[in-house]
Amino acid sequence: MSTLEEARMILRALKFDDKRTNAMAGRTLMALAGVDANITWSEATTERMGVRGIMDWMRERLDYQIAENSRETVRRFVLHQFIEAGFCLYNDDNPSRPTNSSLNNYRLNPEVITVIRQFGTSDFASAVAEYLADAPGLAKRYAQARKIARIPVKLPNGIQISLNGGGQNSLIKAMIEDFCGFFVPQGEVLYVGDAESKFKVFEEDRLNLLGVKLDRHGKFPDLIVYQPDKNWLFLMEAASTHGPVDHTRKNELSQIFASCEAGLVYVSCFPDLVTMRRFLTNLAWETEAWVATDPTHMIHLDGDKFLGPYT
Repeated sequence: MSTLEEARMILRALKFDDKRTNAMAGRTLMALAGVDANITWSEATTERMGVRGIMDWMRERLDYQIAENSRETVRRFVLHQFIEAGFCLYNDDNPSRPTNSSLNNYRLNPEVITVIRQFGTSDFASAVAEYLADAPGLAKRYAQARKIARIPVKLPNGIQISLNGGGQNSLIKAMIEDFCGFFVPQGEVLYVGDAESKFKVFEEDRLNLLGVKLDRHGKFPDLIVYQPDKNWLFLMEAASTHGPVDHTRKNELSQIFASCEAGLVYVSCFPDLVTMRRFLTNLAWETEAWVATDPTHMIHLDGDKFLGPYT
């Protein structure tokens, strides 16, 4: 029996479904355990690896030329399910690490390594049974550790949601709580994107009433807020590392929301002034710029409706 078939047998013994016991899942387990044709399961390790490291390991140690565009397949259809089962840990060295960090990593749960090392011995079946008896509790414990790193957010209507504790979500929290608090106090949050869940908030019926029909596969703004008293729809982008409303993005959004019956307000949001300066020359005219560290102020990039004295 090949080592790959052994890996798949281990996954089947641990009650993973057909998709999580296929060849890709088996190779992913081998990479995470550091096991190949020359290293036995009794020598399995639990080193932290990123997705790229896992794919490179398959190429170099298994001579499996995995396609570069398989990155999402490994992450979404193997590792994500491993994490949900508590079989694999994600960023256990720093649960609050941003989702776009190059340091994101995965490693096998130390409890499961003790089972894997018993493969091929008379103790394997009893080790599996003991692990499976504890598995629900283990999955719950590690899920709770991930939950602790989440970001609580209060919407203008008082409803509480939570965002994944990484990426640009701390900026999105400020956009919802501070920008809306000062500039759209009675605003209706119609969409919030989250790295963990693209449709964290998605009031599709409300958008339809405004004449907006969005393609779920399209590139949404990070935040959409409606101001009923003025009939304005705020299209807001979080720009801590990329993605302000430049001329290209403004044209894209104008086309996506062309049928909207509300007035469109485009807002680029930045965590601080230093970040904003990097993008300032690229921002589109007739848009707004807002900085989280100066939440009571906004920069208007021209537009005749803002000409004249301020009172």
